[in-house]
Amino acid sequence: MSLIWKLLQERILILDGAMGTMIQRYTLEEQDFRNNYFEQHPSSLKGNNDLLSLTRPNIIKEIHRQYFEAGADIIETNTFSGTTIAQADYNLSSFVYELNFASAKIAKEVANEFTDKPRFVAGSIGPTNKTASISPDVNDPGYRGVSFDELVVAYAQQVNALMDGGVDLLLVETVFDTLNAKAALFAIDEVFIERKEQIPIMVSGTITDQSGRTLTGQTTEAFLISLSHMPLLSIGLNCALGASLMRPYLQILDEKSPFAVSAHPNAGLPNEFGEYDETATLMAVQIKEYLDKGLLNIIGGCCGTTPEHIKAIATLAAQYAPRPIPNNFS
Repeated sequence: MSLIWKLLQERILILDGAMGTMIQRYTLEEQDFRNNYFEQHPSSLKGNNDLLSLTRPNIIKEIHRQYFEAGADIIETNTFSGTTIAQADYNLSSFVYELNFASAKIAKEVANEFTDKPRFVAGSIGPTNKTASISPDVNDPGYRGVSFDELVVAYAQQVNALMDGGVDLLLVETVFDTLNAKAALFAIDEVFIERKEQIPIMVSGTITDQSGRTLTGQTTEAFLISLSHMPLLSIGLNCALGASLMRPYLQILDEKSPFAVSAHPNAGLPNEFGEYDETATLMAVQIKEYLDKGLLNIIGGCCGTTPEHIKAIATLAAQYAPRPIPNNFS
């Protein structure tokens, strides 16, 4: 039995909070994203946060450290856009291996600084900026901006680099198109076979609005069923919604999922400036409803959350037993 599986039987595990929100606190400029690596790159790189693992690694380490100090058991690598598909927007597809390897390595270095309890690094695998299920051209509904096979190749490159860098888990997150997620899982399976090595897999989808569906139209239960062929460590929801709006969909996962259930909601909904105002205290009050109902095994935060939010959530979650997991995958 893996250590993280054993811990999931004992307590609710804490995931970290937002990376982008924390990076914004540093008010970085274009040069920060180029520093010693991309000085001659012809196009703007500001906002491509994955690059900071190479150009400003101390900032990324500091953010990881703050989340661990706040009580996180699991931190995510700074690799949300770490595929050739996503990096193509910046003409940086050729740097994908370096970005992922460096991000995994520095996250693991920080994790090893903490010896009070087991700490884990999850390789963050974002959805890419293209969807395999929907045409980006309203005049050509049969057109697709990316194919399943192209996604598989891109995800396999990312997964290999993350594993080379030493991640403990893989987190396929912010899934808005289940076909993209299936490509990610197919790629992971292929990599595991090639490497003769497996690590636990987490999957987290995104219910885009109060219709209760993903961007490609799946209900929460359909999303779960679509991915249940894989022996996942956990399945859950993140992003788009604040904690209170996410609760009914987590209840569905609690009732139906054979895996552990995770959640990392936003700090409420964005205001008119695109910022998140929900305080750590207010978010913890809403998450208490999850815990009172016994819905969760893993809890953290997404957009707008900070170490303050994670500390409040960790303090609260420590008072509760984890959701019983029906199926004992180890």
